[in-house]
Amino acid sequence: MNITEFFVNLWNDYVRMTPQADAIQQAFQQRGDQVINDHVAFRTFKHSAIELEKIEPFLFDLGYQRNEQYHFSAKKLNAWSYIHQNEDQPLIFLSELLTDQLSAPAQKIIRSLTDQIDPGTITDASVFYSGRHWQCPDYQTYQSLLAESEYAAWLSVFGLRANHFTVAVHKLKSLQTLPEVNDFVESLDYELNTTGAKIKGSPEVLLEQSSTMASHQDITFGDGSIHQIPTCFYEFARRYPQADGSMFKGFVEANADKIFDSTNARR
Repeated sequence: MNITEFFVNLWNDYVRMTPQADAIQQAFQQRGDQVINDHVAFRTFKHSAIELEKIEPFLFDLGYQRNEQYHFSAKKLNAWSYIHQNEDQPLIFLSELLTDQLSAPAQKIIRSLTDQIDPGTITDASVFYSGRHWQCPDYQTYQSLLAESEYAAWLSVFGLRANHFTVAVHKLKSLQTLPEVNDFVESLDYELNTTGAKIKGSPEVLLEQSSTMASHQDITFGDGSIHQIPTCFYEFARRYPQADGSMFKGFVEANADKIFDSTNARR
């Protein structure tokens, strides 16, 4: 698989879950902008056949290498960012839930899901848009996970796929700042994540980020019940140059911690 095929398949799967992203991208294009993807992010389970260390080699096969490691103690997550040998390719952000830090009941639920994974199906980069490798949990099980970890609940239903794509705001032509982008997105009637603030970060940390709240879809759970829950979201990032003039290629933990909340249910 080449990297062009990878991102085409990834985007197609993502917009099926996140129709707002396709609509917003088209709105930018109608302004004359070419929308460049800054990064794409994924979620997965530690201590499973799809844990970070078992699937990141497929990113290496595409030309990526590890960049920086991150820790989110409150959410019980570890993450790595990945940078491609061709700097025109998007960054990748891959996080994993440290399942052994959850309660015994939550660990038991997650283990019952991940034990269903057939390792023989984890063979190449297509795993990143392969979705759920287990039967969808029943709604009560989903609610039990949600009470402890939104991240775990999301993964239990949606599996391994792009959690979000990200518009590189610093590469847009018609809008120059993140506040302008946010105003434009809100004018299209999409809700933004306001955890902390609409804009996470600042020029001082070389990265500003904002995001929509996730799309919602009707999901048929394992017990046959149908409920509308958050799927995936669209992010907007503006990067700033470092002292040597090169563009900042990392992430900011305090920003990312709040961006994770974009898949929370709207109150």
